[in-house]
Amino acid sequence: MGRITEAVKHLLIINVIMFIATQVYGDQMTDLMAIWFPMNEHFHWWQIVTHMFMHGSVTHIFFNMYALWAFGSPLEQMWGRNKFLFFYFSAGLGAALIHTGVNYYEFQQGFNALIGAGVDGDQILSLLREGKYDTRWPELVSSPSEVKEMLSAYWQPAVGASGAIYGILVAFAMMFPNVELFLLFIPVPIKAKYFIPVLVGLDLFSGLTGYSIFGGGIAHFAHVGGALFGFIMMWYWKRNQFNNNRWD
Repeated sequence: MGRITEAVKHLLIINVIMFIATQVYGDQMTDLMAIWFPMNEHFHWWQIVTHMFMHGSVTHIFFNMYALWAFGSPLEQMWGRNKFLFFYFSAGLGAALIHTGVNYYEFQQGFNALIGAGVDGDQILSLLREGKYDTRWPELVSSPSEVKEMLSAYWQPAVGASGAIYGILVAFAMMFPNVELFLLFIPVPIKAKYFIPVLVGLDLFSGLTGYSIFGGGIAHFAHVGGALFGFIMMWYWKRNQFNNNRWD
């Protein structure tokens, strides 16, 4: 966790520029660059990449960029710029894939429940495209939360580098398992091989139960997706000795 490396530095700069642009242009940036549900009119294919450079608050970007510097720089020093960037963006794309897949599942659950209750599917989609919904929908189904999750999946965009960062965290834990880390709220050193799995486990718990330990508005399955893809890549590279090769 020493000097900042070149790829990490450039990623930090781009993220800061995009954050400033978001503060200036607001919803225009969100509509174009955040990742939306594929059936939403705001969805564009490039959002699977651009959402990684978008952040919703100063706290959000600060913690992500700190983690990028602290855990990404040692990996880039070992792997080289090209290999690091390949890993970073692959984890981020994996996070977007898992997040979108979970959103699609939740949307279909609510959509099918409403159709089963006699609501016309075209009417549902027509209202959603107009940014509206029928307040009677939750009363028509046995599980009102399914309608809530359907609406959230359709209307709630995702932003942040967190998916890619979680991939970096997993890689760091596998490369430097015995490095001791300090949590801000627990002044006791915890080895990376224990800390990172617990962190991912908490996100998985929150995603499955809906109880968020770290607050609301967090795309927990994007975190889990980034960690999963990061683990798969690291497992494959270790098995094939790719970690011994730099991609400069």
